[in-house]
Amino acid sequence: MVLLTMVARVADGLLLAASMQEDEQSGRDMQQYQNQAKQLFRKLNAQSPNRCTLEAGAVTFHYVIEHGVCYLALCEAVFPKRMVFGYLEDLQAEFHDQYGKKVPTVSRPYSFIEFDTYIQKTKKSYIDSRSRRNLGGINTELQDVQRIMVANIEEVLQRGEALSALDSKASNLSSLSKKYRSDAKYLNTRSTYAKIAAVGVFFVTLVVYIRFWWL
Repeated sequence: MVLLTMVARVADGLLLAASMQEDEQSGRDMQQYQNQAKQLFRKLNAQSPNRCTLEAGAVTFHYVIEHGVCYLALCEAVFPKRMVFGYLEDLQAEFHDQYGKKVPTVSRPYSFIEFDTYIQKTKKSYIDSRSRRNLGGINTELQDVQRIMVANIEEVLQRGEALSALDSKASNLSSLSKKYRSDAKYLNTRSTYAKIAAVGVFFVTLVVYIRFWWL
């Protein structure tokens, strides 16, 4: 279930539109999640990863950034990841088509609150798509969601660390992992060659020994 959807401008975190699922969380919990989302928007910048998942216990934040706008959805943790990113991609395409040129010019929060109508309609279609009949309608060309960066929202917000830094660390770890695999492969190859050379030397020595001492 998608519990909360928010759209914000990346440059300054200005909220552009939002939609909340009623009666799914207590008012206090939902207010806490909204505050976390607003804090997250203020941390985003041009270097932030454009696809990210942030875990928060029983719920999960997912976001997509395109054309300087962040589209965020708060979902139950069990909600399929591919489905929620398909939902966000749909919102992004429609929002950019309707309001893309206006985004840089607005200055007051929720300038495009009427977008909630489209959010509600799209949300319903993705909830209904849990049925086998509609699952095939989800974009099969969507990028591999397993490669999307995953972090914990409390750690990100408490440390005050930019998501771009986390993304950089993830990239560095990936590079180190690739280097380790490359080095290991090189060492294994050298070890194999050394073994072959040792066997060759042994046989040459054996042949010389037999020829000069036994013949």
